[in-house]
Amino acid sequence: MGQLVNGVWDPAWYDTASTGGRFERTVTKFRNWITPDGAPGASGDGGFRAEAGRYHLYVSYACPWAHRTLIFRALKGLDGLIDVSAVHPDMLEDGWTFDTGFPGATGDRQFDAPFLRDIYTRAVSDVSGRVTVPVLWDKQSGRIVSNESAEIIRMFNSAFDGLTGNDLDFWPEALRADIEEVNRRVYRGFNNGVYRAGFATSQSAYDEAVREVFETMDWLETHLSQEPFLVGGRVTEADWRLFTTLVRFDPVYHLHFKCNRNRLVDFPNLWAYTRALYQVPGVADTVRMDHIVRHYHYSHDTINPSRIIPINPRLDFLAPHDRGNPRL
Repeated sequence: MGQLVNGVWDPAWYDTASTGGRFERTVTKFRNWITPDGAPGASGDGGFRAEAGRYHLYVSYACPWAHRTLIFRALKGLDGLIDVSAVHPDMLEDGWTFDTGFPGATGDRQFDAPFLRDIYTRAVSDVSGRVTVPVLWDKQSGRIVSNESAEIIRMFNSAFDGLTGNDLDFWPEALRADIEEVNRRVYRGFNNGVYRAGFATSQSAYDEAVREVFETMDWLETHLSQEPFLVGGRVTEADWRLFTTLVRFDPVYHLHFKCNRNRLVDFPNLWAYTRALYQVPGVADTVRMDHIVRHYHYSHDTINPSRIIPINPRLDFLAPHDRGNPRL
């Protein structure tokens, strides 16, 4: 992963020796908000008004956090308003790069920079912190609006509605408390749980994390045997936050991160639910399994030092399901 320290690149991996073998995710640094009129949002500075063509999104197709933003960009009709640069799937000693030597890797469409870290230092020359995706860039001010995916998807959910006329709402006010409760449980036990298992460097840290992964999957399987979606009988933000981890589970987390008590396809309700979300128009185009498989198995030499890319299971995300037509 690597990080910047006062604007200088440090390729060091996460320090799990100091945490008893536990992986601890760092907090994102840039927390401003795009709003319809440019007023300040929930955190950070104001001045980021929703405007067509003003913002640029940096993503990795491999990353589940960045994937969330691509899904919201597609479903909310923002493709023509917010352009995108996609990094190369290999994340080695230089972190994310804009090498174009892999299908779908676009290079940096803004500045032709070689590395994602150059976008961070362009915004703040002496910045310190992990260099992660997604990054939402403001062309007008030359600043990073946000690198927090959970907040970017909420901006995409509503800030541009006056420009697009797209009033799909994945964060409806009446369901927010329930969505937040589900998000907390899914994030701890599953979204981040698979990383806590995969990046653990002690048996106890792994045991703790992998137990929570499957406790969460068992809970989700039971819940989805009674309800079509996570909250309110309709598709919400909570479903898309879960989906990007589910779609990676069998190709990556089951094998590479040692979350191998069960596969996703062993959970009938979770597997049908994943297919239902995948089949929502516009979503499949955001899933680049070639980037996903390549990134994880090739980049993490502490887990897979030989960098052999596995054959992987054949998954039919287009198979029929019993969820009906997801109500957006």
